Amino acid sequence: MESFALHSLSATTTFSTSLYTRNSLLHRSPGPISITKSSSTAHSLSTIRSSTQKPLLFSPFHNKNKIFTPKSRILALDQESKDSPLSKSPEKPIPSLKGAKLIPLLISVSIGLIVRFAVPKPIEVTPQAWQLLSIFLSTIAGLVLSPLPVGAWAFLGLTTSVLTRTLDFSTAFSAFTSEVIWLIVISFFFARGFVKTGLGDRIATYFVKWLGKSTLGLSYGLTLSEALIAPAMPSTTARAGGIFLPIIKSLSLSAGSKPGDTSSKKLGSYLIQSQFQVDSCHHPVEALPPVLVASCKEFAGLIVKGDAYHSSALFLTAAAQNLLCLKLAEELGVIISSPWVSWFKAASLPALFSILATPLILYKLYPPETKDTPDAPAVAAKKLETMGPVTRNEWIMVGTMVLAVSLWVFGENRMSLELSAPYCGILNPDVYSGLFIIDALGIPSVVAAMIGLSILLLLGVLDWDDCLIEKSAWDTLVWFAVLVGMAGQLTNLGVVTWMSSCVAKVLQSVSLSWPAAFGILQASYFLIHYLFASQTGHVGALYSAFLAMHLAAGVPGLLAALALAYNTNLFGAITHYSSGQAAVYYGAGYVDLPDVFKMGFTMALINAIIWGVTGTFWWKFLGLY
Repeated sequence: MESFALHSLSATTTFSTSLYTRNSLLHRSPGPISITKSSSTAHSLSTIRSSTQKPLLFSPFHNKNKIFTPKSRILALDQESKDSPLSKSPEKPIPSLKGAKLIPLLISVSIGLIVRFAVPKPIEVTPQAWQLLSIFLSTIAGLVLSPLPVGAWAFLGLTTSVLTRTLDFSTAFSAFTSEVIWLIVISFFFARGFVKTGLGDRIATYFVKWLGKSTLGLSYGLTLSEALIAPAMPSTTARAGGIFLPIIKSLSLSAGSKPGDTSSKKLGSYLIQSQFQVDSCHHPVEALPPVLVASCKEFAGLIVKGDAYHSSALFLTAAAQNLLCLKLAEELGVIISSPWVSWFKAASLPALFSILATPLILYKLYPPETKDTPDAPAVAAKKLETMGPVTRNEWIMVGTMVLAVSLWVFGENRMSLELSAPYCGILNPDVYSGLFIIDALGIPSVVAAMIGLSILLLLGVLDWDDCLIEKSAWDTLVWFAVLVGMAGQLTNLGVVTWMSSCVAKVLQSVSLSWPAAFGILQASYFLIHYLFASQTGHVGALYSAFLAMHLAAGVPGLLAALALAYNTNLFGAITHYSSGQAAVYYGAGYVDLPDVFKMGFTMALINAIIWGVTGTFWWKFLGLY
């Protein structure tokens, strides 16, 4: 057996300690033995290191004179070394208490308890609906105040709804099968593929090369790209998660801006907020497809003849809710002639102002820490040279995304046709079947995304561990599904209908001019969306009721119908659950939840002013009132 001693190592302090470890004695490993030093000897050791310029690492071959000792002596020396100051580990700090934050927890729970037990239940609302409303409000309060992480708090709300028998188990978990939610989850895996292969970094570097002299320039570049890509993609959720989130994430990471970190404010937070808000600004312009140009029967004839422009405009998933708006308006007697032309003309000017103003306004209200980067384009160009040619995995990623986008573009046209044809009165079987000759795919967006992910897994671009460690995806699945499920049940149980009837009674009791009633109703329709996790669900539940209230108050029918439809698209950015793309952008981890609510409300107010002021003059010029 061997022992090794450290003799007289000091520059200002002399101390001697024998080092013995049973592992080194038994195995005689030639590897270095490290010394664990206490705080009392830290200064001495640092002085020794600086004076000798040699690391305090020792191997069995350091001491030429090997000392052999009996086993009893080894045990004694082992005990002695344990008592040595060098062997004593520093005191461990007292761990901080984990769990829910007490004050936010009490406030969040109190809100629900007050609504449930202190506020009188309206006669029109059932006890089950009132109890669900109290749980929902408590859940929303907790999401804002954050007594626990978002997913954990949403799960507590779900558990409460089942425990109190407000909802049965299958109903409470019904939203976990939502196609939109799983599309969001898979989009996070696409984003990981962009980052892992380096494709996102390459694309981000090109963006920096072209537009990288300032952060504001990057934001406008992304805005322009969004406007160009939007007509070719069927889903804002797919567009956000499959294209723009990976690019923004790569841009941010290349600038040292990391999610869930103080560095997120350098670039990522601003780009996420800007893209999120801009998406809601231009959405009304893109939302209604030219499926309604002139008349639907004429359009159907053009499709059968193969008009490429009109056929390529049938893909928008968002078209479903807008076509539904027009159909509901028609049922109330509001007929819009030349719908596409009327829609586009009325929305174009306010939306254009919003698109141009939003990045700049957010640049002032929510500024990035990194603003000017004059040398960035040159650095990016040099980086592209060092990156070399596109790799195999990058090409696979490109091909997979091209396939996914193609399926998104053409795969859902069948669904849009199924929705639009009955609304337009296309009853001729020959014409109706002719429409499906153009598109026989009928592949939903989520299935297209599943195909893309399967390809990435099969070819080894991603492995299953990459999916498992994508915590943001699974966290989003939990909290978004919980909120979507609760919001849907509030509608089914009549809570939303009761709220809209309350607004109607207030308006009837107060004699208001139609412009005042118009403003109040539009604001109410907008703010009620805090209770919804779906724009289409909001339209189905409230559009007809609010349009009827507008007409009863004397608001011109065309103005009321179009304004409510635009409003439906504008409130998609007020919360992290207000739309599918909202969940995608929040799930990236760059924006704190209080900032989502604060900036969502602030930008909603600003957009309301832009649309209100611009729309007042523009819609008067167009003769809408």
